[in-house]
Amino acid sequence: MNGPKSQEPVRLAAQTLSEPTERAEAAGASDATHIALTFENNRLASELFGQFDQNLALIEQKLKVDARARGNTVTLTGDAIATNQARRTLDYLYDSLLKGAAVEASDVEGAIRMAIAADDQLVLPTLEKKGRLALAQITTRKKTVTARTPTQDAYVRAMDRAELVFGVGPAGTGKTYLAVAHAAQLLERGSVERIVLTRPAVEAGERLGFLPGDMKEKVDPYLRPLYDALYDMIPGEKVERAIAAGVIEIAPLAFMRGRTLSNAAIILDEAQNTTEMQMKMFLTRLGEGGRMMITGDPSQIDLPRGVNSGLVQALSVLDDVEGAVICRFRSVDVVRHPLVQRIVEAYESKGTEKPHNQAER
Repeated sequence: MNGPKSQEPVRLAAQTLSEPTERAEAAGASDATHIALTFENNRLASELFGQFDQNLALIEQKLKVDARARGNTVTLTGDAIATNQARRTLDYLYDSLLKGAAVEASDVEGAIRMAIAADDQLVLPTLEKKGRLALAQITTRKKTVTARTPTQDAYVRAMDRAELVFGVGPAGTGKTYLAVAHAAQLLERGSVERIVLTRPAVEAGERLGFLPGDMKEKVDPYLRPLYDALYDMIPGEKVERAIAAGVIEIAPLAFMRGRTLSNAAIILDEAQNTTEMQMKMFLTRLGEGGRMMITGDPSQIDLPRGVNSGLVQALSVLDDVEGAVICRFRSVDVVRHPLVQRIVEAYESKGTEKPHNQAER
């Protein structure tokens, strides 16, 4: 048997002062890899490590490495692959701080997911020079949203390039939120002239007459998630003015019939609750210069028994159609409370996610 592994120190080219400088070395008497990262901006380094080094503790927990901070330097020790993933995570988060973004626990978890994915090749995230992650982002005047999972990264990139994008999968994966953010970005850039947001009002059977108030008040409860996402991306007063001017339209799916939506970003949410006829009607509303995003969870169909979901049919029919992209989210893409991910996984493992009205297919 040979003696313990030895590894020559890795010396990297000098970097600009706005980027972290890096020195990687391995101890001659140990198989563990040691990487020291020094960040030039002391204030940002403190934000990067987190209060009481909580961000480093999260990296330690998720990647099984040892991360010890001293001043503006952190030393990573552990398996070679894991330490490189930790380095990539910290590099990306520091770059985000340099651009003015805040770093929260959810951002750290997202960067860790993408760093792991780059090695596991679950997806092939874009890598900048020096192997740094370049995660997909959506930027509006009010907020910048960064992909937190490999599937979110692919989803955002798909919306950038395709005219029709499906985002399907469990709740909490960011499907609707990212679609609304992308629509707001397109509107601010002048790529589209208006935003149209719609959902099927299945709970009221599309018959809203028994509810109190005018039509807006009748359908608002079903469209509230779309409003919430919109207000996150655009200042409230601008949203109200845009709605009043017809630049932003939020309406139930029944109102889409007979229209051609040109130069618009169009989002259909909760698409699993469309009938096959409604889905075909909606898809054929796309006009010149339009971009269409369709989101839904095929495991959460509320249609009457025996009525087939238009989303399930569309995913099959349009699977190979040029210009249409389907992004499938899984339980590992849930970005809400960690318990939500475990709940989704538990339901999937018990086989309870089968849509009741698609059992015969």
